[in-house]
Order: sequence, then structure tokens, then C-alpha cells
Amino acid sequence: MSLTYRSYLKLDRLLELQEPKSDPVEHDEMLFIVIHQVYELWFKQVLWELDGVKRQFRSAELFGAIARFKRLRTIIKTLVGQLDILETMTPVSFVAFRERLETASGFQSAQFRELEFVLGYKRPEMLHSFGPDEVRRLERRLDEPSVVDCFYDLLEQRGVTIPRQLREKDPRQATVADPTVQQGLLRLYRRQQEDSILFELMTDVDEGLQEWSYRHVKIAERTIGNKRGTGGSLGVEYLRKALFRAVFPDLWAIRHEL
Repeated sequence: MSLTYRSYLKLDRLLELQEPKSDPVEHDEMLFIVIHQVYELWFKQVLWELDGVKRQFRSAELFGAIARFKRLRTIIKTLVGQLDILETMTPVSFVAFRERLETASGFQSAQFRELEFVLGYKRPEMLHSFGPDEVRRLERRLDEPSVVDCFYDLLEQRGVTIPRQLREKDPRQATVADPTVQQGLLRLYRRQQEDSILFELMTDVDEGLQEWSYRHVKIAERTIGNKRGTGGSLGVEYLRKALFRAVFPDLWAIRHEL
């Protein structure tokens, strides 16, 4: 049998994956499931793109990295835009099926933790919520260089001095801002237009991720207020702690000097 749209995309399997738990089915539970499944698909694509960015940084493919960040910026805008759809679900609608979620929680998204680790927000203590297969994936992400670590490779090849402590740091440590890196970024901003294009795109993606985080917090606050999250998580209180955390802190630190 020849390949078809249906068979190529595995549509039969895909469209069987939405299984509401409420009985009778609460109308908005379908929306809740679809939105979160779509987010997981986008997380998969973002991880795919970021792995590509890391390879391009290491091989100094500047224009390839520019194209990749343009795509990432568009995906992040889509992630933010999907929250507009989720926001059409009222608190009353959510409460109608919330108890059916039992211990399930967005904090158990292994792909989102992978995304944090790849972007340099590494926290080994976050592994406790996952099963063996997920822990293996997350351990691998903890032990490999982050996007920022690979960005240093590109910067070195563009003439920027990267301090030894950054090059030799434990890969499990989170990204930290550095004054020497910032001075190198300023020189490239002023002398190399193509570098400044890349840096602005990276800042766009960083800003988009912070916007997504903020919108996520406000939707959670609007929907459940100060209640604990599903699965016993701290809910809104926990989400607030991650607000406005920069992926590329050095790019933000130099804004007043440009």
C-alpha cells in the first residue's frame, strides 16, 4: 500500500490519544488535553532545534544559527499564542474535571525539564519526580554542554576570550553571567553586523520564553488562585519563582551599553 497522509502522520494512533477522564465528559477537558499534548509536541521540536543550534555554534555556522533562531522565535510566539486558547476555559470549567487529574501535574513533564537543562537552567534535584527512562534522558541532558556552553565555542571562534572557569565548569552547573564575556559581546555588537543580528534573535527567544512563563503564571493564578497545583505541587507560588529568569544573561546585562 502506498504512503498516504493518514499513514505518514500516524493519524489513527494520534487521534486516539485524547481520552477524557470525566464521566460524563466535561466539555473543556478535551481542550485541556489537546493543548497540553500539542505543547509536548512543540517541546520536542524546540529540543530538536536547540540540538541543531548547539552543533552550529560548535562549528561556527553563524548564518545557520541565525536561521535556526528565527525558527525558534516563531515557535515560541506560537507557544505564547496557544495560551490565548487555554484562557477561554473558565475556572468553573476546570474545577469540573480537575479532581480527575489525580496526581498528574505539568511539573512531571520530562521534556520541559530537558528544555530547562538544555538552556542552562540545570537543577539535578528536579529528577525525583520521574521514572527510570525519563531520569536517564534528564541525566544525559545534565551531563552535556548547554546551549550557552556551546555559544562560548562560537564566541571564541569570533575572537572573544572565554574565562577558564567557564570553560572548565561542571556541566551540571547552571549558567552564570560573566563580565569578560559581556565585554566581548559588546565588541562584536559594535563591529560585526551579522553577530548583532544573531544576538538580537537570541534575545528575542529569551524574551519570548519569559513571556510564556509569565502568561503561564497568570493563567494558573486566574484559574486556581492560591490553591495547590495538581499532584500536590506548589502551583502558582512555584511558577512565580522562575519568572524573568534569563537564558542568556550576558546579552541582557549589556543592554544599557549598546
